[in-house]
Amino acid sequence: MSNLVAIVGRPNVGKSTLFNRLTNTRHAIVSDEAGTTRDRQYGKCEWTGKEFSVVDTGGWVVNSDDIFEEEIRKQVSIATEEADVVLFLVDVTNGVTDLDMQVADILRRQNRKPVILVSNKTDNNAQVYEAAEFYSLGLGDPYCISAATGSGTGDLLDKVLELLPKDASEELDEMIPRFAVVGRPNVGKSSLINAFIGEDRHIVTDIAGTTRDSIYTRYEKFGFDFYLVDTAGIRKKNKVNEDLEFYSVMRSIRAIENSDVCILMIDATRGIEAQDMNIFQIIQRNKKSLVVVVNKWDTVEDKNTQVMKGYEDAIRDRMAPFTDFPIVFASAMTKQRIFKVLETAKEVYDNRVRHVGTRRLNEEMLPLIEAYPPPSMKGKYIKIKYCSQLPDVHVPSFVFYANLPQYVKEPYKRFLENKIRERWDFSGTPINIFVRQK
Repeated sequence: MSNLVAIVGRPNVGKSTLFNRLTNTRHAIVSDEAGTTRDRQYGKCEWTGKEFSVVDTGGWVVNSDDIFEEEIRKQVSIATEEADVVLFLVDVTNGVTDLDMQVADILRRQNRKPVILVSNKTDNNAQVYEAAEFYSLGLGDPYCISAATGSGTGDLLDKVLELLPKDASEELDEMIPRFAVVGRPNVGKSSLINAFIGEDRHIVTDIAGTTRDSIYTRYEKFGFDFYLVDTAGIRKKNKVNEDLEFYSVMRSIRAIENSDVCILMIDATRGIEAQDMNIFQIIQRNKKSLVVVVNKWDTVEDKNTQVMKGYEDAIRDRMAPFTDFPIVFASAMTKQRIFKVLETAKEVYDNRVRHVGTRRLNEEMLPLIEAYPPPSMKGKYIKIKYCSQLPDVHVPSFVFYANLPQYVKEPYKRFLENKIRERWDFSGTPINIFVRQK
């Protein structure tokens, strides 16, 4: 099961720098100016063979102490509600501030999730002693780190793994697909789920997953059999005053990671927006299969083929280079094409588990490779002699064996992927292409 770690703290304490350090990326913009991070960042961290998701809760900008209750409290509340472990970042060069005290007060009161106090910008031994003043926050021992240099982050990650919930055994049939309905707020996720399971509910069974935020609903009717991963509407949740955009993405992370196929809903009245792209990128990052559903299609006045084609082109343009996925125009309210959504999701899952025999793969691909070989590098010719599909992996993965694999670049790998997609139906699912030494 996926685990979620949230980084919280007042502006300009180094949250984005720590995020980049943990995820080994440069996705978050780092600046000395407070309030630089306006969009939340989501990434993966791997440590000693274990993987978890990291959320940078930047995005709130403090103009004065007066707006703290309105803007910051709800951010910290959401993080502590959804995350398994919270990293509370403070700045040793500034010491304890009023904002630190207020965030610490919220974290002490929530009393549900483990909180690790992290003293950032601790660049020398003298500052380690200065970090002692953070004991006044009442959150235990401060972990002294420098996010900029990486000092102390190994011990911090050891503590994070120690506090993350241990995986429990799942009572789920691994052969049954898992579908997650995801999307930004008010796009119709609850309506779609209710359209799926609103009738004859006695044949739908809820199964609690291994984490408190994962609930699977077994759907067995009309010839379908799959688990619906909870992301909205299936179970009631205590109402909180939250930033809906931030909350929806944190919920979506879990749903996406626990699914095989993601049904991404887009509002036909608003088109594809930045928040839709954020969720799409999380789906891509986790290598999940995709079905796009344009909801509220009944509200569009002019629904001719040309308009539909325009919608499709706009969606694929925004999501390029991955464009091989089905798009269904539906209405959760009128139940228009609801059955088509389920059919398409099942087809995409079948594509995800499709295996191409080694003999047939070589018969189809080797003549193509011979006709269009990889471009030579440094006067050396690259020859691909053999290929096969890896068995028992979650994402269709193909290995091509070459004499000089290091010279096969991404454009040629995309060429190989496109040729595989032309010959076999892998619509909706990502493909991994590996080139190895023969």
